[in-house]
Amino acid sequence: MPDFGLRTAVVLIIFNRPDTTARVFAEIAKAKPPRLLVIGDGPRGDRQGEMEQVAKAREIVQRVDWPCTVQTNFSDVNLGCKKRVSSGIDWVFSQVDEAIILEDDCLPEPSFFRFCEEMLERYRADLRVGMISGDNFQTDPIPGADSYYFSKYCHIWGWASWKDRWVESYDVGMAQWPRVRDTGQLADMLGGSGPARYWGKIFSRVHRGEVDTWDYQWVFANWLQGRLSVMPTVNLVSNIGFRPDATHTNSLTELADLPTMPMGFPLQHPVGLLRNTRADRVSAKRCFQPLWRRIYGRVKGWPRILSQKIKRVLA
Repeated sequence: MPDFGLRTAVVLIIFNRPDTTARVFAEIAKAKPPRLLVIGDGPRGDRQGEMEQVAKAREIVQRVDWPCTVQTNFSDVNLGCKKRVSSGIDWVFSQVDEAIILEDDCLPEPSFFRFCEEMLERYRADLRVGMISGDNFQTDPIPGADSYYFSKYCHIWGWASWKDRWVESYDVGMAQWPRVRDTGQLADMLGGSGPARYWGKIFSRVHRGEVDTWDYQWVFANWLQGRLSVMPTVNLVSNIGFRPDATHTNSLTELADLPTMPMGFPLQHPVGLLRNTRADRVSAKRCFQPLWRRIYGRVKGWPRILSQKIKRVLA
C-alpha cells in the first residue's frame, strides 16, 4: 500500500514475552505510525527470571527508527491484567482522541492499520459504533461483496476505538451490573434467556473480582450503550500467544494462529448499519462455547445426519 501513510496513533500493550513483542513491533514499524504509546506491566515477584523478560520486552520498543513520538506507561510493580490494561487505556485516551490497539501477541496483517484508520474516520461521529476489530472468526466467507459487517461482539485481538466511547462508558468495576442483573435487562440486550444466563455468570464473576481481566467490562459497556462493532470480512490479526507460558491465552482453542488475508481497497461499505445475526451465531459457537462441547455436539448428531443421508439415497 505505497499510497497509504498512517496518521493514527498506535498502542502496544506488552509484558514479559520479548519474542512475540518483537514480531508485533516489526509490523508496527512497517506501518510507521506518527505516535506510539506503549503500556507495560511490572514483573511478578514470585516468578524467577520475569524481571529480565520484562526488561527485554521494553527494550524492543526503543528501536523506533522512523519519525515518531514515543510515550511509555510502564508500571514498576505487577498490577495484573485487569488493572494494568484498563488503567493503561485510560492513560491512552487522556493523550489521544482515537487509537489502534494491539497486544504483544496479536500479529496484524499490514492492511489492518489502514482498515482501522478508515473505519475510525467513517464512524467517528456515529455513536452506534463502539469499536473496530481486526478479527474474523467465521467458518465460511460472509456472503456479499462488503468489506465488513456489524456485530454485537467485541473481539479485541487487534482493535481500535475513540476516546468518547471509552471514557463515557467504560467502568472496570461494572457498577451498573447489579441493576442490569436484577431487572433482567441482559436478556433484552442479547435477545434471549440462554445468552443472558451464559454472560450473566461471567459478568457476576467479574463484578465480584474473581476474574483478573479488563475486556468483559468493555463488552458490558458497549452492550449497555447499545453499540455495535465493525468486523472485517477477512481475518486481519492472528493471535500468536497461545502457549504454556502465556498469562491468559494458554488453553486449547481453534482460534490460535489463524491465518490472515489482506483487506482489499477501496472498501465496500454495507448498506445501512444492521447487525449480522448469522455471523454472530457463528462467533458465539466458536468463541464462547468450549471446544469439547462443540465436538460432542457434532458426534452426537452423526447418527441423525447419517440416517437422513441413507433415506435420501433410498428414496
